[in-house]
Amino acid sequence: MTTPRLDIDSLHTAYRSGELTPSALIDRLLAEATEHGGDPAWITRLGREQLTPYLERLEGHSPDSLPLYGVPFALKDNIDLAGVPTTAGCPSFAYTPSKSAFVVQRLIDAGAIPLGKTNLDQFATGLVGERALEVYGAPGNAFDADYIPGGSSSGSAVVTATGQVSFALGTDTAGSGRVPACFNNLFGLKPSLGLLSTRGVVPACATLDTISLFALGADDAHAVFQVACAYDAECAWSRRHDFAIHGQRYGQAPSRFRFGVPPQSQWHTDAAYSAGMRAAIAQLEALGGEKVELDCSPLLAAARLLYEGPWVAERYHAIRELLKRDPDAVHPVTRRITEGGATPLAVDAFEARYQLAEYKRQADALLARVDVMLCPTTVTHPTKAEVAADPIGVNSRLGTWTNFMNLLDYSALAVPAGFTDAGLPVGVTLFGSAFEDLRLLALGRALEEQWMLPLGATGRERATLEMLPPMADGTLDLVVCGAHLVGLPLNHQLLERDGRLIETTRSARRYRLYTLSGGPPARPALVRDEVRGEAIEVEVWRLPITSLGSFLAGIPTPLGLGQVELASGEWKTGFICAAGFVHEPDEARDVTEYGGWRAWLARQQG
Repeated sequence: MTTPRLDIDSLHTAYRSGELTPSALIDRLLAEATEHGGDPAWITRLGREQLTPYLERLEGHSPDSLPLYGVPFALKDNIDLAGVPTTAGCPSFAYTPSKSAFVVQRLIDAGAIPLGKTNLDQFATGLVGERALEVYGAPGNAFDADYIPGGSSSGSAVVTATGQVSFALGTDTAGSGRVPACFNNLFGLKPSLGLLSTRGVVPACATLDTISLFALGADDAHAVFQVACAYDAECAWSRRHDFAIHGQRYGQAPSRFRFGVPPQSQWHTDAAYSAGMRAAIAQLEALGGEKVELDCSPLLAAARLLYEGPWVAERYHAIRELLKRDPDAVHPVTRRITEGGATPLAVDAFEARYQLAEYKRQADALLARVDVMLCPTTVTHPTKAEVAADPIGVNSRLGTWTNFMNLLDYSALAVPAGFTDAGLPVGVTLFGSAFEDLRLLALGRALEEQWMLPLGATGRERATLEMLPPMADGTLDLVVCGAHLVGLPLNHQLLERDGRLIETTRSARRYRLYTLSGGPPARPALVRDEVRGEAIEVEVWRLPITSLGSFLAGIPTPLGLGQVELASGEWKTGFICAAGFVHEPDEARDVTEYGGWRAWLARQQG
């Protein structure tokens, strides 16, 4: 019998209807694994006896009580699963943990079923998927075995793309989750640092590591992320961030947004990946995006620090005892790279940190100009033979657009963008500041809905996506009409709260404008008048919701915040005046005839 579609919604539909049970699904997946024989994408696959306890935990539950009920997943073999060896791709390093990693346990508690541990570039060092020991073998790309699968989370990407699991966990320090997602037609979410606990993960660079997610679509990535994302008080690198409290919600992408793109001279992509970028740009524009070309030199410079700077010392720190005890247990290329981390001086580390701080200052200024950034995920898709001929050089090229993300504390999502003439996947990456994960997923979903590419390498069609409520990005659009306008005395109150000018426009023809007594500075009142109203010049500023409280506290009587109708018909939060106040002759004067506050000020100064 054919294995059902493994996207989470399809599985849960089948479970609810009684067409399928988790036990029957696991039996089918195990039978298919036996039929196909050995698969280098796996290091350890669990048998029926080992999986039975996970199935028994589901008794009395359903998809309505457990968000990942009966959903099979895999985890990279540098992440702990209780009772199963963690090898990090090295038998001499292996240990058997008594507890699962924090994130893995959360997934299991939500109903997910771990099928086993997947192959990787040894010690998560590499973007190629070829730095695996002979005892494990190196998996081939899910579309063409002559091409690399990408790494270091090679096995996790391949088993997801080939329909062996619904999703998989990888890790991502320099691109280890995004590059293999790109090469295997998957969504690859690299969460903001600290959102997913790394307790129970073998470190590569502890200060830069994150667990990453491989999924067939944006909705699946979001469903897994919701479960996995939780503060871990026992993890030194865990960070608190409640998306709901910050006004952030996954949903339909906005109809208008600005996206940054590096100039094509900085892409460094081959013809196929350049075409993928152009297709993504066109699609984002079709979705309502405004393209803004930005010089990304600071980001590319930061990327070079990862392997040319002292962060290699972190990789050395993670396995230095093994290197001293049994250097031959380490893959030759991995050893060559990692041993370089033994030599940097403390002064080198500080110098690199100073450089990085400057690059981040410049890069953050670029990101502040747009809602999201778009870049290539990687620059080309090499064959296994090309990597064998130049293992370090090719790997370095693949990290051109991935290495800087964690160094700069950015969130990122690899999104499938089509196929080459040879039938190999290409992809792009959406990225933004820390904690922009839900915005990236929403925009990735919009691209998914437009392209409707097949699911992974299964050849199965993607189901039509249901309409979701609008996404919320943690900001509020604020309409201002007086002293907060650009260049006027109170505009600094918006800039100090990271406000950004969105547009200069006019209100609907339903408002009167008054001057209020008091000041300085002089203040206006915008009052709705259905009978005598006119259109008034206004600006729309976008502020983080978290800064709104301090702003609101400084608004003097009789002003407050309410809803203002714009000429476009949209309603947005803006300044309003207490009812009846403008009708007091000593308190207000009607200046509607000037059409806006600037025009009235100009007349006073003239």
